Amino acid sequence: MRRLALALAMLPLPAWAEFYTLKGHGGPIMGIATAPDGRIATASFDNSVGLWTEQTPQWLEGHEAAVNSVAFNGTAIYSAGDDFTLRRWPGGEIVGQHKGKIVGLAASKTHVATASWDGTIGLWPVDGTAPMTLGPTGSGVNSVVFSPDGTQLYSAGMDGSLRIWDVSSGQETSRLIEHGFGINELILNAQDNWIAYGAVDGVTRILDLTTGSERDFTLGRRPILALAISPDRNLLAVGDGEGYIMVIDTVDWRIAQDFRATLRGPVWALAFSPDGENLHAGGMDEAMYSWPVSALDEQEQMAATQPGFLKNPAEMSNGERQFTRKCSICHSLTPDGERRAGPTLHGIFGRPAGTLPGYFYSDTLQDSDIIWNDKTINALFDEGPDHYIPGSKMPMQRITQASDRDDLIAFLRRATAPEN
Repeated sequence: MRRLALALAMLPLPAWAEFYTLKGHGGPIMGIATAPDGRIATASFDNSVGLWTEQTPQWLEGHEAAVNSVAFNGTAIYSAGDDFTLRRWPGGEIVGQHKGKIVGLAASKTHVATASWDGTIGLWPVDGTAPMTLGPTGSGVNSVVFSPDGTQLYSAGMDGSLRIWDVSSGQETSRLIEHGFGINELILNAQDNWIAYGAVDGVTRILDLTTGSERDFTLGRRPILALAISPDRNLLAVGDGEGYIMVIDTVDWRIAQDFRATLRGPVWALAFSPDGENLHAGGMDEAMYSWPVSALDEQEQMAATQPGFLKNPAEMSNGERQFTRKCSICHSLTPDGERRAGPTLHGIFGRPAGTLPGYFYSDTLQDSDIIWNDKTINALFDEGPDHYIPGSKMPMQRITQASDRDDLIAFLRRATAPEN
């Protein structure tokens, strides 16, 4: 551990030739991007982007909801998320906006493309000229990727279609796949003329763009949530909803490694380092994990026995367990908020909704007359935030059992009292 601590203190990211973590976010890691100079950008559920040059991040703040995707294009950093916006850094100005969540992002030298659950694709010229909307496709779009020359864009979404678009005209030119289940992720290897896709039903396939034939590496775990290709194009990493990472050797077309990367939850983000020596991964924990590719056979686990900010449920009271399952990813119980996506619940009883300083609330909450107490918290989880406070940023969830709601409220009474 001393050797690792010394390495972290003295060396820039490209020189870390061993397992390491990047810690500091206050929520799950949703996206990872790497730059040729070794910088890493992490997109998080805590509404921020972390820009890492060594172990200490620069926080890029401005999004008003979870950040799902981040990309470098050589001159700037772009990020997009659940607040429907595309932002450019440094500065964080909004350069594009959808009518739904943006879940996918791709950047070429001339354009940034956004995949949105509003059923459209945004094409945003980096020179600031007029943007273009592709679609609507008829369903949410999950993933986009440019051809190397930037003239074509590949997209996939909830309808299971893999489309090709002409960037100059904005017209769909062909459909390569009609999968039947939603496609979540795409990776294009234009040099070797294939495209990989991962789907909701767990399918992982590689489509030969010349012959139309497919190679199937489906292992029965679902959904597929992340894909990444190594710089030399010899490895394809696949992350799924059950916490596993599969690494495919694309030279011999075999599964080179397959290991459980996290003790809980999905693998949402994958990326290789620019030199190809490390594989970065993110999921439910508040950290990005990185393994040397040469050590993947050791199957080190991403998370410790007591992962992230969640304790063993068996050691909790029912009220704390309800808080852990329903609230802890977005809210802390401490005065400082701990970089969570939502405001701290410290001192919540008796507080008017939408009034905690320093947090960007939705207009719905700011304009409401709700006072948080036993009755209103019970109603929130009985009806669900989408019904009790329509238009709020709170995720849709309910606690259906009255006894569970009572236990949660009793726990919050104790845990959020100002003296705690």
